[in-house]
Amino acid sequence: MKFRPEAIFPLVRPRTIPTPRVDMKAVEISAFGAPEVLRIADRPIPEPGERELLVKVAAAGVNRPDVRQRQGRYPPPPGVTDIPGLEIAGTVARCGPGVARWSVGDTLCALVAGGGYAEYCVVPDLQCLPVPAGLTMIQAAALPETSFTVWTNVFERGRLRAGESLLVHGGSSGIGTTAIQFAKARDSQVFATAGSDAKCAACERLGAELAVNYRTHDWVSELQSRTEGRGVDVILDMVGGDYVPRNLELLARDGRLVQIAFLGGPKADVDLMRVMTKRLTLTGSTLRPRSAEEKGLIARELHAHIWPLLERGVVHPVVHAVFPLNRAADAHRLMEQGDHIGKIVLTVG
Repeated sequence: MKFRPEAIFPLVRPRTIPTPRVDMKAVEISAFGAPEVLRIADRPIPEPGERELLVKVAAAGVNRPDVRQRQGRYPPPPGVTDIPGLEIAGTVARCGPGVARWSVGDTLCALVAGGGYAEYCVVPDLQCLPVPAGLTMIQAAALPETSFTVWTNVFERGRLRAGESLLVHGGSSGIGTTAIQFAKARDSQVFATAGSDAKCAACERLGAELAVNYRTHDWVSELQSRTEGRGVDVILDMVGGDYVPRNLELLARDGRLVQIAFLGGPKADVDLMRVMTKRLTLTGSTLRPRSAEEKGLIARELHAHIWPLLERGVVHPVVHAVFPLNRAADAHRLMEQGDHIGKIVLTVG
């Protein structure tokens, strides 16, 4: 019998890949302001701590909170790097103490609290998910921020169930294209608003039954007519401001308004009588400050309920444009112009 050393000494996968470099390329916010303040700089490669992974980043998603951070309006939580970037896809380069599920060389995508615009990024292992079979690193990098946000807000806080209706404001955004697909795949009736006929058409191709151009039509009356006066069960809103009373008008009895941003302002007039008589729920959430444990619970739900849909091609990330890391400023300009449909992604290396 041929001697097999591994029979006595089982093979152990390495806990780290040798990295002779001590510095990495990263995007810095040199000062708060326009996209031009983003610049490439040398930063130390971070060290993973307890239950953390060091990931060699292949691609990073660009999100509106990155723009707000660059403008000085959305500071990272205490203890989080000032390097922007909230989602990545890449390869595990090093495992910190206590990591059991992941090994060096594994490919994954992850939600991060910051640091995605860099060659290396540290992330809690609980917030990582495998790259869905059949997807590229660029596609995988477009998943975490929108998927975590949509799942926790539409299906947990909004309690959207099969057979109910959902209105997604900003349906052509990264969040919007994700919400439309997830809700449609889980047997809900989906409506959307968007800012052009082309964007509305894109929303309908993704599964929206009707998308209303808010620049040319009154979306409240259009959707009241479409639902025969019943209204919609859940509204996912990132506008706030004067949209709030109109959302409350459109909600069906026992409807839920879920606020995830307030591009139109954080304050609004609320008719409490309407809230009471229609038994409405007003809720909302932020994702970035949550603990790794809380985000880990969302990751587990996504892996169970959404990842199979991604691997079967029932839903897919919509990637509008891809830029190299050194053109992060151009990526931010495109996002601020608002002409994109879906996600914008940076490639690294």
